[in-house]
Amino acid sequence: MASEEASLGALESLMTEFFHDCTTNERKRELEELLDNFAQQIGAWRFCLYFLSSTRNDYVMMYSLTVFENLINKMWLGVPSQDKMEIRSCLSKLLLVHRKTLPYFIWNKFCKVIVDIGRQDWPMFYHDFFTYTLQLIQSPVTTPLGRIMLKTTSEELACPGEDLSVARKEELRKLLLDQVQTVLGLLTGILQTVWDKHSVTATTPPPSPTSGESGDLLSNLLQSPGSAKLLNQPLPILDADSEYICSLALECLAHLFRWIPLSASIIPSLLTTIFHFACFGCDIQARKMASVNGSSQNCVLGQERGRLGVLALSCINELMSKNCVPIEFEDYLLRMFQQTFHLLQKITKDNNAHTVKRRLEELDESYIEKFTDLLRLFVSVHLRRIESYSQFPVVEFLTVLFKYTFHQPTHEGYFSCLDIWMLFLDYLTRKTKSRLGDKEAVLNRYEDALVLLLMEVLNRIHFRYNQAQLEELDDKTLHDDQQTWQWYLRQSLEAVAKVMELLPTHAFSTLFPVLQDNLEVYLGLQQFIVTSGSGHRLNITSENDCQRLRCSLRDLSSLLQAVGHLAEYFIGDVFAVRFSDALTVVERLVKVTLYGSQIKLHNIETAVPSVLKPDLIDVHAPLAALQAYSHWLAQYCSEAHRQNTQPFVTLISTTMDTVTALVSTKVRDKLLLSARHSLVSLAATVRPLLSIPAVQKVFNRITNASTQKLVDKAQVLVCRALSNILLLPWPNIPENEQQWPVRSINHASLISALSRDHCNLKPNAVAPQRKMPLDDTKVIIHQTLSVLEDSVENISGESAKSQQICYRSLQESVQASPALFPAFIHQSDVSDEMLSFFPTLFRGLRVQMGMPFTEQVTQTFLNMFTREELAESILHEGSTGCRVVEKFLKILQVVVQEPGQVFKPFLPRIISLCIEQVYPVIAERRSPDVKAELSELLFRTLHHNWRCFFKSTVLASVQRGIAEEQMENEPQFSAIMQAFGQSFLQPDIYLFKNLFYLETLNTKRKIFRTTTLFPFVNVLRQVLVHKPHDLLQEEIGIAIYSVASVDFDGFFVAFLPEFLTSCDGVDANQKNVLGRNFKMDGDLPSFTQNVHSLVNDLRYYRLCNDSLPPGTVKL
Repeated sequence: MASEEASLGALESLMTEFFHDCTTNERKRELEELLDNFAQQIGAWRFCLYFLSSTRNDYVMMYSLTVFENLINKMWLGVPSQDKMEIRSCLSKLLLVHRKTLPYFIWNKFCKVIVDIGRQDWPMFYHDFFTYTLQLIQSPVTTPLGRIMLKTTSEELACPGEDLSVARKEELRKLLLDQVQTVLGLLTGILQTVWDKHSVTATTPPPSPTSGESGDLLSNLLQSPGSAKLLNQPLPILDADSEYICSLALECLAHLFRWIPLSASIIPSLLTTIFHFACFGCDIQARKMASVNGSSQNCVLGQERGRLGVLALSCINELMSKNCVPIEFEDYLLRMFQQTFHLLQKITKDNNAHTVKRRLEELDESYIEKFTDLLRLFVSVHLRRIESYSQFPVVEFLTVLFKYTFHQPTHEGYFSCLDIWMLFLDYLTRKTKSRLGDKEAVLNRYEDALVLLLMEVLNRIHFRYNQAQLEELDDKTLHDDQQTWQWYLRQSLEAVAKVMELLPTHAFSTLFPVLQDNLEVYLGLQQFIVTSGSGHRLNITSENDCQRLRCSLRDLSSLLQAVGHLAEYFIGDVFAVRFSDALTVVERLVKVTLYGSQIKLHNIETAVPSVLKPDLIDVHAPLAALQAYSHWLAQYCSEAHRQNTQPFVTLISTTMDTVTALVSTKVRDKLLLSARHSLVSLAATVRPLLSIPAVQKVFNRITNASTQKLVDKAQVLVCRALSNILLLPWPNIPENEQQWPVRSINHASLISALSRDHCNLKPNAVAPQRKMPLDDTKVIIHQTLSVLEDSVENISGESAKSQQICYRSLQESVQASPALFPAFIHQSDVSDEMLSFFPTLFRGLRVQMGMPFTEQVTQTFLNMFTREELAESILHEGSTGCRVVEKFLKILQVVVQEPGQVFKPFLPRIISLCIEQVYPVIAERRSPDVKAELSELLFRTLHHNWRCFFKSTVLASVQRGIAEEQMENEPQFSAIMQAFGQSFLQPDIYLFKNLFYLETLNTKRKIFRTTTLFPFVNVLRQVLVHKPHDLLQEEIGIAIYSVASVDFDGFFVAFLPEFLTSCDGVDANQKNVLGRNFKMDGDLPSFTQNVHSLVNDLRYYRLCNDSLPPGTVKL
C-alpha cells in the first residue's frame, strides 16, 4: 500500500471528485468500487486512523468512520485482541482531542462507532465503556459529548439488531437496566442544576385578575400547596449553552423512557423537573420579549426555549404511552396527570375566548401537537385508572379540555382534539353498557359537558356562524379527492352521533328547533318563485340575500344529515316512548322532499347559478335522512297492524310518492342516487304493497320498452327494489294473503322486459354475418347480466318460495347464457361479465337450477378453458384476462364445495387444471393476479372433499392408529400440498393467507398427521431464516407451532437435529449450541420465542463465520 500521506491526498481527491456536481453516475460507480476495495483490505483501518487524525475534510472523516463501522459490525470477531485495544483507545482519544473542531454529524458518527465497539465487547473486553460515558457526562467540558454517547448507547444497545445472539441481547439489556438509576440520577441532577442556577428568586409579580380561581383549584389538585407554588414560579432565562445541554439531556431521557419499565427509578423529582421544562413551551412572554428585542440571537433563544418544551413533552408522552403500570407507580402517574392539568390550565388560563385563541396561535405548532398527543394518551390509555381518584377532578379537566379544543387556531388542531373527545365518548359508551345499574349516575356526572360538546360541534358546522372559515375548506381537496368540507362535516357528525347515543333525548331537543328554523326558510322560498320565458326563476337577486340564503341552505343540508343519525335511537325498546318525536321528524322529511319535488327547486333558475344551484340540489336530497328512518317505518308497520293501519298507509303512500317522483331520467344524478337508495331500503324493510300507486308507476316505467332506460347503476337498484317488493314476504300478512301467484306473474314480466334482447341473442352473434353491431351486443349482455346478478345476490338466503319465483323468472336468460360463452370467450370484457354472473347464480339458486343444468354449465366452462386459453388470458390479455381466469376459478370454488356425488367426477380434472395448467403459468410471475383465487380453490378442494383422499372414519382412525391411515389419490394430494409449500418461498406477501388455510385444515382435518408434517416446518423455517417475509415473523412462528404441535416428540427428537444438520454456514459446535438452546417448551409463547431465538442465532453465527479471515481455525 502507498504511504499514509500519499493515500490521504489521493483519498481527499477522490472524495472531492465523487461529490462534485459534474461527476457522472458511471464515474461515481467506479469510485465507489475503488473505495470499497480499499476498505476490504486487511489493515485498512490503520490508514483510517491516520486519516482521522490528519484531515479536516468531512467526506474523508465520514468515509474513514464508515470503514471502522463495517469492520466492527461485520469483521470484529476476526480482529486480533491487540488491534481491538488499539482501535478502542485511539478512537476515544481522537474524539476527545478534536471534539471542539468536529461538525455535529461527525460527532454522532464517532459516538456510533465507539458504541458499536461497546456493543460487542462491554463489559468483558471493554470494561470501562459505560464508565467512560458517565465520566464524559459528569465533566462540564464534555457534558454535551457524553449526552450524545448516552443517547447513542440507548439506541444501539437497548434494542440491537440481528447481528448479536439472543443471549448477548439479553445480557446487554440487563447491563443497561443495572445502570438506569445512575443515569437517571445524573440527568436529573444536570437539569435541576441548570434550573436552580438560572431561577429567579426575586419577588414575583402580582397575579393576574383571572389567576386566583385556577390557582386555588391547582392547589387543591396537587398534593401540597408548595408544589403548586413551585410550578407557578416564573421560568428562568437560560443562556445558549445551558439550553443546549438541557435539550441533549431531554433527548436522552425521551429515548431512555422508550424501553425503561415504569419503576421506582423514575423518581418524583425527575417528573417535576421534566414538567418544569415543559412549561417553556407555553412561555409566550419570553417569546414576545425575544421578538421585541429584535436581534436574531434573541429570536433563536426564543425558539430554543420552545424546543425545550417540545422535548420535555416528548419525555412525558413516552411515559404516558405505557399501558402496563405497576401498582407502586400509580401515585406517580396521578401526579403526572395533575401536572398535565396544570399545563392545560396555563395554556388556557384566560377567560376571554379571543385571548385564548391568540395564545394558542402564538405557541409553537410542534408544542401544540405534542400537548394534544399527551391529552390523547391520557384519555385513551389512563382515564379508566384516574377517573376513580377523588384527587383528580375529571369534570373540571373536561371543562378545560373543552376550552382548549374549541379555541384551536387551525382545523387540523381542532380535529386532533375532536379525536380525543371521540375516545372519551367511546370510553363512556363502553362504561354505560357494562354498568347498566348506575348508567344514569354516570351520565348525570357528564351530562353538562356532553350537551356543551354537542352544541359547540353543531355550531362549528353552521355556515351561519362560521361562513368565512368553512368556505375556506371548500377550496381544499384531500388525497382521496374528497372535499375537505365533506370530511369536516362527516367527522363532526360522527361526534354528534356518539353524543346522541348517550343522550338521545337531549340531542333531539337540541337539533329539532334549529332544523325547524332552517326548514321555515326553505319552505318559504315558494313565494319568491316567478315564471320567466325559459321556466321558473328564484327572484332573489341581492348579493347579501343570496349569501344568507346559501348559508341557511347549507346548514339545512348538514342538519338533515344529523337528524338522519338520530334514527337508530327511535327504534327497538324505545319505539313507543319516542314515537311522537320520530313521527314528527319523518313527516317533516317527507313534507320537505315532496315540496322540493313539486316546485322542482333543483331545476329552478337563480341569479347566481354557481352559488345557489348546488345548494338547492343538496338540500333537496333529505332522502338520505329519510332512508335512515326505513327501519323505524318497518317497526311502525308492525305496530300499526295490531292497531290502526290507516295512518301508516297514508304515511307510507306519501313517502313512496315522494321517493318515486325522483326516479326519472330528467332528475339530476345526485337526486336520483338518493332516490334509488331510499327506494331499495324501503322495499327491503317496510316492503310496501304492490298496490300502492307510486310502486305501480315505477313498475310500469321499468317494464315499458318504449321508456328511456335509467343509467346502469340506477336501473339495477330500482329493479332490486321492485324485486324485493315482489319476492320478499310481506310482513304481518298471512300466507294465504301474500298474493304469490300475482307477484310471480309480475316478477316474470319484470325480468322478461329487462332480458328480452338478451334472450334473443344467438351463439353466432359475433360472427361476421351478425345483424347487430358487436358493441350493441356487449351493452345488452352487460345491462342484462348486471340486473340479473344483482337480483340473484339480493335473494340469496331468503325463503325457498322467493328463490323459486326468482329462478322461474330468470330461467330463460340463464339457460341462454352458457351457449353464448364460447362465442365471447376472446372478448374478455364480456366473458368477465358472464363469469361473474355464474358464481353468484350457483351460490344463490343452485337448488332451483337443478344438478343436470349445473353440471352442463360446469362442463362447458371446463371444455372452454384449455391450457392454451388459460395461458393466453393470463400472459397476454393483461389484468382483464386475469380477472376472467379468477372468475372461472370462483365458479370452480362453488363446484368443489357442493355436497353429494354429482360433482365428484370433476375433481381430478379440476385439480389437474389447477396444478398442471394454471399454477405453472402464475408461479414465476411477480404479479399477484390469479394466485389468491387459485389458493382458495385448492383449499376448498381439500376442505370439502377430504374423504376423496382419506376415506377412513374418525372412529376407525382412532382404533387403527393414526400412522395406519391410508391415503388415496396421493399424487394429487401431494401436488396440492407442494403448491402450498412453494407459495411461501415467493415474494407475494398476501400468499401468507395460505397459512390461514393450512391452519384451518389442520384444526378440522388434522392435515399434518400425514407425511407433509416436517417438510412444511422446514419450508417455514427457511422463510424465517432468509427473511423474504420479515413482516410476518409472528404469523410464521405461530404456523410452525401449529404444525409442530401435532407431534412434538417427532419435532424435537427427529426434525430439529435433522434441520440443524442440513444448515450450511455454521460449524458442528455451533449447531450443537443451537440445539441445546432450543428448549423443549410446548406452550405457544415459549415455543415461538424459541423459534425466533434459533433463527436469530443462526443468522448471527453465519455473520460471524463470514467475518473471519480465510484460514481461521475454529475451536
